[in-house]
Amino acid sequence: MQIKRAVFEISNSDVSKCPKERIPEYAFIGRSNVGKSSLINMLTNQKKLAKTSGTPGKTQLINHFRINDNWFLVDLPGYGYARVSKKVKRTFQSFIKNYFSQREQLICSFVLIDSRHEPQRIDMDFMQFLGENQIPFCIIFTKADKLSPTVLKRNIATYKEKLLADSWDIFPDYFVTSSTSHEGRDQLLAFIGKINEDLRKSSNE
Repeated sequence: MQIKRAVFEISNSDVSKCPKERIPEYAFIGRSNVGKSSLINMLTNQKKLAKTSGTPGKTQLINHFRINDNWFLVDLPGYGYARVSKKVKRTFQSFIKNYFSQREQLICSFVLIDSRHEPQRIDMDFMQFLGENQIPFCIIFTKADKLSPTVLKRNIATYKEKLLADSWDIFPDYFVTSSTSHEGRDQLLAFIGKINEDLRKSSNE
């Protein structure tokens, strides 16, 4: 799939005010400073579509980007560390949960994991939340260019072992990406494109 058009649509903290169109929606979420904005800009081949910042926790709203006029890419606030007050953090973590529990247009979520680190409890807990609520998701390992292939492979294997040990039957589909080298871009867009095509076919039957 080629992204020919990517434009900002709307930001808000109220799920009821999200776009009403019944088109596929894909949400991107992860711990603060995982490289989410850089990944979104890499996928859409734009430098400033999603705002990047050296300050963790910059994204604090539900951000919708219209892609090719037929699906939405959704940039959600990071969970975990953020230099905001506890009250503000509770507020946007609340509407994250509301988004996942109420958004019928959501087709798949992508949980971003920094490939340089060992499994973090907060990531495991969030994926547990998605699993318990039967929300389809994949894992995106970011910043792959920061590691040697051997270390990267070892870190992913450790994550698999940890997740499967936490009562998961199978390891979710996953992608290895780098916003610097564009590694994983084609595979991730092909995955989304295939789902969109299958949805179009089923709606025409």
